[in-house]
Amino acid sequence: MNIIMSTMQPITATPSAQRLSTLRATFRRREAGTFIVSKYHTAPIKIAKAFPLEGQLGVIVMDVSPGLLDGDRYDFQWNVEDGAHVYVTNQSFTKVHPSHAASSGSSMSQRFELGQGAVVESMPEPVMLYRDAAFASESEVRLSRGALWMGADVFCPGRTPRGERFAYREFRNKLNVYYGNELIYAQHQRIEPSRQELFAPGCMAELTHTGVFYAFSDRIGMPEADVVREALNVLPKHEGQPLIWGVSLTYKYGFAVMAAGNAAWVLQEALEAAWSSLRLHLLHLQPLNFLR
Repeated sequence: MNIIMSTMQPITATPSAQRLSTLRATFRRREAGTFIVSKYHTAPIKIAKAFPLEGQLGVIVMDVSPGLLDGDRYDFQWNVEDGAHVYVTNQSFTKVHPSHAASSGSSMSQRFELGQGAVVESMPEPVMLYRDAAFASESEVRLSRGALWMGADVFCPGRTPRGERFAYREFRNKLNVYYGNELIYAQHQRIEPSRQELFAPGCMAELTHTGVFYAFSDRIGMPEADVVREALNVLPKHEGQPLIWGVSLTYKYGFAVMAAGNAAWVLQEALEAAWSSLRLHLLHLQPLNFLR
């Protein structure tokens, strides 16, 4: 892990090919629950629908395009005020299409601002990296006292039934988490399959798909990590579907679940088990499956 001591700046693609799409939303806690009080979007991304869910608000993001094309840049900004509780997901896989060799590809940036006691659960569908894709994803989370941010991602190395297995050009992934003005977590991953021995022992070996679940809050410590480990230990075994995982506390106020396997649905099942167990433990809320 490389520590990047800098604040997030928008990721820029090749200027001549750059197409910026923006989604901004602000959420406020009122007596009847959490509501959207302002939103703004530019095509092709938008909030398709919001669902009240026992005091919290579920939000579905829609992308009306075929996916991220060469030169596309998506910019999301989520402002969640004191005490508000938001669950964010999307309608389907994020599909990243091929890019030209001289291009910087496509990118996505997200910024989460959480007020005191705010809760954000960011659980999108997996990211699919097509052959020759180049993709950069960057997220910044800013926590206030008592706030909780949970997020998961699953990354697919291509359309494996078509023989695409790490045939993409480049994948970059960054996450910076702040508690107040203090940087408490920084992660920077860069994969260039043509230049790295991804199938070597100690790297991916025979595995193809990766997933991660993060949780950050000043309410998180070793007991919360242990709860998640217990949930993962009792996952059902699926014949022919290997799964490896680990749970580690971060430097401060958080933990990470890292997992790898050969199918997106296996990793989704594992990360949802981690999420549901922490949700019940910290928020006393049952698993959330309103899309299924």
